[in-house]
Amino acid sequence: MDYIETVLSGIWILKPKVFDDSRGYFMETYKQTDFEKHIASVPFTQDNESCSVRGVLRGLHYQLAPCSQAKLVRVIRGTVLDAVVDIRRHSPTFGKSFTVELSGENKLQLFISKGFAHGFHVLSETVVFTYKVDRPYVPACERGIRFDDPAIGIDWKLTEREAPILSEKDRQLPLLKDAELNFEYNGGIE
Repeated sequence: MDYIETVLSGIWILKPKVFDDSRGYFMETYKQTDFEKHIASVPFTQDNESCSVRGVLRGLHYQLAPCSQAKLVRVIRGTVLDAVVDIRRHSPTFGKSFTVELSGENKLQLFISKGFAHGFHVLSETVVFTYKVDRPYVPACERGIRFDDPAIGIDWKLTEREAPILSEKDRQLPLLKDAELNFEYNGGIE
């Protein structure tokens, strides 16, 4: 596995070694000792999976501390544009975003430490999206930021004729400047 640090401290791309032959392929998707050596010790406690259709945009979501979650995300089938936004106060990259295409073909994974809002836009007909988290979902701590916040300016790869398919909850999310945040930048993985 290759561990590639991104321009946002706390966000990593993981590129697995894939062994292909005429029968198919094999790869390790997570190895705790290697993960701890390259990134940090993260006590993942739950795996989640979702299936979405083309045009669905989920996010940008996060949970307030102390319920915040670190995530390791990947796509099993299909393609998404995955996006994260730094929401750690006093971070040198506060309000900045990072995007990467994750697909069943490229098999890339994204590690998202605490203090980031996360979302994805489905680019294929369907997608099967899976992720590890280090804490359970706590509805009372759930928050979010509008996907189209002009201060963040994420290019979601939407066509001129395409309106994203949003949940009613995601339609009501505030802009970053109005969002409830309680993360402080500490210079490392949270």
